[in-house]
Amino acid sequence: MNLSKTNVLFMAACTGLIVANLYYCQPLIILIASEFKIPEANAGTITYLTQAGYAIGLFFMVPLGDKIERKKQIMITTFASVVALIIAALAKSFFILQIASLLIGITSIVPQLILPLAASLSAPEQRGKVVGTIMSGLLIGILLSRTLSGFIGQLFGWRSMFWIAAGICLVIFFVIKNKFPVNKPQFQGSYGQLIQSLFTLIKTQPILREATLINVFSFAQFGAFWTTMVLLLSDKPFHFNSATIGLFGIVGASGALAAPIVGRLGDKENSRIAVGYGCLLLLISFIVYYFSGENVIGIIIGIIVMDIGIQGVHISNQTRVYSLLPEARNRLNTVFMSFSFLGTAAGSAYGLLLWKLGGWHAVTIGCAVLALLSLLVYRLTYKPNSKK
Repeated sequence: MNLSKTNVLFMAACTGLIVANLYYCQPLIILIASEFKIPEANAGTITYLTQAGYAIGLFFMVPLGDKIERKKQIMITTFASVVALIIAALAKSFFILQIASLLIGITSIVPQLILPLAASLSAPEQRGKVVGTIMSGLLIGILLSRTLSGFIGQLFGWRSMFWIAAGICLVIFFVIKNKFPVNKPQFQGSYGQLIQSLFTLIKTQPILREATLINVFSFAQFGAFWTTMVLLLSDKPFHFNSATIGLFGIVGASGALAAPIVGRLGDKENSRIAVGYGCLLLLISFIVYYFSGENVIGIIIGIIVMDIGIQGVHISNQTRVYSLLPEARNRLNTVFMSFSFLGTAAGSAYGLLLWKLGGWHAVTIGCAVLALLSLLVYRLTYKPNSKK
């Protein structure tokens, strides 16, 4: 069956609302640090624990989508996410919150189950557009989650955000049950063979290797920025509260509207070109950030440039990866996304380290180096006449 526009919109909404679980904690770092009486940089560890959990879930759970019925897997994982969010809301110590953050990451992989499902049910000539539309939902969820959690945390306390997120996921569970199509897998081997095949894909698919490595560097920049931006804006000269910091997510969400356009360009043109432009935009954004440590307008401009850049890289790379082996889309997505989010987790930790060493300027220089590395990979792996 082909997906209707309604199906695609439902998938985009579910994707955005569930991926938001990964980012609610970021504007809440200040409030969490205050309650547990720990330094803000230490409270920031929950950001990369959540991302690391996501990478673990991607690697060990997403491949099952090629072996078991996808709708069933999506429903079970969504319900598990409800449980993890409740544990966070009830956490009596920071250690329990850290464990809950890891579990939230592991169980928030549903978007990466929905995307291969949508790609499998899309006509080849529409695949980039469908992926781009669903990615719009994902990116808006990522960016607006910060705005929502900032306001909820400021008004009702940080625990309220996790209770609300649990309620949202419970509603999504029933939406998925009633609206999502059934999709039968094609892989017939054991789970061990399924995991082993991930390494075979890495070995035999050069486009997968290139796309994944570029994404690792790009997502590391993204993670480093959004983790340390909270520390920048809460400190002098800004002294913003969590609600005000969360508003910066709206700026990024405006850039997410470009995602379907990037997807359509990937259907018509050479997707790899968009990857190169995206890497360049990421570099430019950190040059802007370097000169904007005390300038809100500069930070806003940098966020817009960065988010358009990350979309150019990610959506184009994802479309390239999905075009490789239709019967292995979940496993291709596992390799691609698990390493990408390990990049985000490493980037968050990297950003916190740079912040301790040299503040905002150290963060921006360190991220610019990552942008240059992604451009170097892009250039060294170039093959003339390649349309992928």
